[in-house]
Amino acid sequence: MIIVTNNEGHAGIATTAKLLAQGGTSLDAIEAGIRLVEADENVRTVGRGGWPNLLGEVELDASVMDGTTLRTGAVGALKGFLHPVSIARQVLEKLPHELLAGEGARRFAAEIGAEAGDLLMPHARTAWQRWFENEVTEGERERWPEVPMTDLCRRAIDPEIGRDTTIFIGQDKDDNIAAGTSTSGWGWKYPGRLGDSPIIGAGSYADTRYGACACTGVGEMSIRAGTARAVVLYMKMGMTVEEAVYEAVTDMRALKGGLIGRVTIHAIDPAGRHKVVAVNGLPENHYWIWQDGMEAPVSCPAEIIAISEDPTPKPTAHRRYEQMGL
Repeated sequence: MIIVTNNEGHAGIATTAKLLAQGGTSLDAIEAGIRLVEADENVRTVGRGGWPNLLGEVELDASVMDGTTLRTGAVGALKGFLHPVSIARQVLEKLPHELLAGEGARRFAAEIGAEAGDLLMPHARTAWQRWFENEVTEGERERWPEVPMTDLCRRAIDPEIGRDTTIFIGQDKDDNIAAGTSTSGWGWKYPGRLGDSPIIGAGSYADTRYGACACTGVGEMSIRAGTARAVVLYMKMGMTVEEAVYEAVTDMRALKGGLIGRVTIHAIDPAGRHKVVAVNGLPENHYWIWQDGMEAPVSCPAEIIAISEDPTPKPTAHRRYEQMGL
């Protein structure tokens, strides 16, 4: 069984499903599928082709979790390498640590011979240059990059427009459950920002005994609510996968202030049941699923639950996207 998030995961789910059908392990199959998403330059929020930060640099985050051993591996704010999910897998395999970030993640990637490459594709470079020319003052451009960036971050418009991190959660024929994530994060983010994807327990969590959960969207919310771990813990306490996801949504309703937006929660249990809910989601929110015996993965709509009065982007924001040529 495998569940992945909307369009971002479509590039890899067929490969993951094939490997699982052939008896491959959930962790191997998930890594293989996510690598294909990372390599797809048409996916604008994962891997090569993702949107840059305020400095015009693409920083990648990824994680994996083995639900049988409860070992994890994650990297954050990684620059210059094409497959952060595989580097995260090697953190799990080779180090006593669980998470590497920034320069440490880059050093480790080079040490293990991970594939390096240019991450900033022409579409992203052009969009960032337009933003730089339109939103950064002449005085700031003259001093760039030695300028305060807090206000630039607060008023920057993420060009993501409803696209997400990729998440894969699945179970193999030996009933081992695993999870994997990969993202370039929030476009025009403050340099060094980590979302929920590399934070085990926030963006993903897997426990073969009880199930797995992974989130996409506004990672700041999942971090504050500890969403992925909470869903699995609620199942451990005896809730069904559906009840556990709804309880996690209730947790998010308690968030006050900060960034409140879209989060899609994906969860599975050991019996093959699943639930996907798009908090403040849009009508097109969907996910892909493959289960043993199916000829091919299928797309299903996520359940939409609103927890704010106005979860959709403002019309003025859409006009500014168009002005930026996005």
